[in-house]
Amino acid sequence: MQKGLVASTVALVSLLAWSSAHAQNTATTESTPRRNLYVGAPVDGWTSLPVTKPANSQPGTAPRRDISGIWDPGNGGIQAMGAGAMPEDGKPGHDLPYTPAGLAALKLSKPSNGVRSVMPGNTNDPVVACDPQGFPREDLYELRTTQILQEPSRLIVLYEFGKIWRSIWTDGRDFPKDPAPRWFGYSIGKWEDDYTFVVQTTGINNEVWVDRAGRPHSPDLRVEERFHRIDSDTLELTVTINDPKMYTKPWIALNKLPFKLQSPQFDVTEMMCSPSELAEYNEFIGDPASGKDSK
Repeated sequence: MQKGLVASTVALVSLLAWSSAHAQNTATTESTPRRNLYVGAPVDGWTSLPVTKPANSQPGTAPRRDISGIWDPGNGGIQAMGAGAMPEDGKPGHDLPYTPAGLAALKLSKPSNGVRSVMPGNTNDPVVACDPQGFPREDLYELRTTQILQEPSRLIVLYEFGKIWRSIWTDGRDFPKDPAPRWFGYSIGKWEDDYTFVVQTTGINNEVWVDRAGRPHSPDLRVEERFHRIDSDTLELTVTINDPKMYTKPWIALNKLPFKLQSPQFDVTEMMCSPSELAEYNEFIGDPASGKDSK
């Protein structure tokens, strides 16, 4: 059986135990190299074929107060080195404004990508152990094809990675008082104008990393998402992190990432965490590479 993402490049080794139904079912021959289904045009999960728009297609006017549909961000959603607008790559301008508490918390994480990377068998990334990504990491790592459903009282966001969904309430409610922390927190949203939908999320549990690079957060974390509909075919997402205990000022984690609208018939594929494949990966790749004995 094909191992999907277990066979991907070292740069995406963090995907180690994640498999895909379309990757398992894609036929290959000796004369045809195996395609990387996670790079390039969106791949329909039903046919395992890439979907491209006609070269001469022109977008229309954005509909009012409507961001529903199936949206694909392309390769910009992968963010293997950390949040797309502020990756942990050692480049000038990408150092976050940590507080002393934030720096201390950062040192506790051991990512397997980025300038602080450790070997795969030494990482303490909770996602590698098949924990949920949680929020805001669901926006900031492996953000793939995403479906948004609009109901009278809420928006529902369906994510490809992990087959996870979350509700964004639009019925005017406030955040709960003294809420129990959750992987995806508590989200409320409202229309800022006819084409911009703004979401605030709080109440995120301590198990969640902000992004792939292991950026920390405290119980005071508040995340803002801004969904801006540019035209009929394009949606932009901006994500801002605000956590005064960890950072001296808010910082933009994702800056106007563009999504392209897909056909209503587009079948979103699966990217699921498999503990059995994780164990196999560690036995044959992760532990040997890290100098560990998996026996």
